[in-house]
Formats: sequence, C-alpha cells, structure tokens
Amino acid sequence: MRTTTDGIDGLDGTDDFAVLSARLTGLDGAYLRATGLVEVYRSVAEEQLGADLLERLLCERGQRPGDLVDDLLDAARAITLLWYTGSWPGPPPFVVSPRAYAHGLAWRAAGLVAPATAPAGYGS
Repeated sequence: MRTTTDGIDGLDGTDDFAVLSARLTGLDGAYLRATGLVEVYRSVAEEQLGADLLERLLCERGQRPGDLVDDLLDAARAITLLWYTGSWPGPPPFVVSPRAYAHGLAWRAAGLVAPATAPAGYGS
C-alpha cells in the first residue's frame, strides 16, 4: 500500500475508502463516487469509528467481509449500512443528511426514489 503522511492512500484516504465501500456494497466505485458522498461518508466513519480503527479496516480492504472479525466486522457493517440507508447506526443512530438519505443504496436496490425527495407528478 502506498502511504502518505497520514498513513492512508490519498491525502485524506478517500480513494481507499471508495475501494473499501465498493467491496462492501458490491457496487462499482465509480457509481459510489458519482453520488458525491465518498468524502462525506469517510469523514463520518472516521469521526464515529476513530482514525485508528478506520485505518485498520482500510488496510484489510482486500479481505472478504465475512473474513473480518470483531471490531473490524462491526465497522464494515456500519459503513455498509451508511451507504444503504444514509444513516450511521449509532449509538445514537443518525441520518447524515437529507442528500445521504435520498442517495441511500436501498432505494436503488428496490428500484425506487426515496419518499419526499422528488417533485410529485401530476395528480399525486
């Protein structure tokens, strides 16, 4: 792994976080980057997990999620939930932002638009 002064690829670890997120969600990293939420979610994950735990998880990004144990598995689950729902599981749980809610991957997986996030159509 290439390192910088903070020990994570890229100046803020965004590239590594995008790779990890792609592995956890099963979606293409380019799609995740297009949401504009990679940096936001990396910041939330670092704030909630702590820089050391996040860096350990980033170092394990080549592992299958099922091979992770204990705190790394919990961290991977939290990041996956973050991508699918736009919320951090807590405690206490919280929605990151209205944009994160609207771009939750759960809506995409269901083939829906998040309620109350798109203008209503004629006769609605």
